[in-house]
Amino acid sequence: MDLGLQGKRAIIVGAARGIGMAVAETLAREGCDLAVTARSEDGVKDAVASLKRYGTSVVGKAVNVKKADDYRAWLDWALDQLGGCDVLIPLSSAGGGMGSEKYWSNAFEVDVMGPVRAVEAVIPAMAEQKSGAIVLVATTSAGEAMGGPQPYNAMKASLVTWGKQLALFHGKDGIRVNIVSPGPVEFEGGNWDMIKGTMEKFYQAQLRQQPTGRLGTPEEVARCIAFLASPAASWCNGSHLVVDGGFTNRTHF
Repeated sequence: MDLGLQGKRAIIVGAARGIGMAVAETLAREGCDLAVTARSEDGVKDAVASLKRYGTSVVGKAVNVKKADDYRAWLDWALDQLGGCDVLIPLSSAGGGMGSEKYWSNAFEVDVMGPVRAVEAVIPAMAEQKSGAIVLVATTSAGEAMGGPQPYNAMKASLVTWGKQLALFHGKDGIRVNIVSPGPVEFEGGNWDMIKGTMEKFYQAQLRQQPTGRLGTPEEVARCIAFLASPAASWCNGSHLVVDGGFTNRTHF
């Protein structure tokens, strides 16, 4: 299937590793020009160097999403470098944790305000051109009680509601907004890789819950995100796609 992404301009926040890097690779292979960022300067440099092998234009600079002014300046820079934006995928996350208010502050600033500020930056350009696709990334932990009362779960859950509201409000502008909720995804250096080494019983319990007997890969989630971001998904707007290999127990009607 031709996704119709050739020549599209995509901004990806949190693209240095894991799902974000897999999304960037998938879009670059499909012919997208990219502006990418993450918190690590070295991580961004490595990502840009790797992505350029696909032959599209790739630019990137590091930024801390929690620093609102710096982040807004980066978004303006990305729009200028690309000459606009057709696809926005904000993936940065503060991760889990509980027991202190700092986790609430971090989750709000990164997992909520990160996407909010990115959306606010690209909406005017997308509305002017009467087209655009935004994919927000939540988590299956937003829909099921998992891992204790963590701010991460609650903040990610808010993206599902907000994404649907954005889709309804901006559909008239030719902008589609969809949400993807990945289940547990394992890659070297990622959270589940760490859990495997430090909380083996918990890790094994999650494996037993997976019908396929394994956790997901970043590439498996990235392909779903790329589809929703593409013209091939032109009739998907306000959709919430759970990508978890059957991990969750909910039934959707």
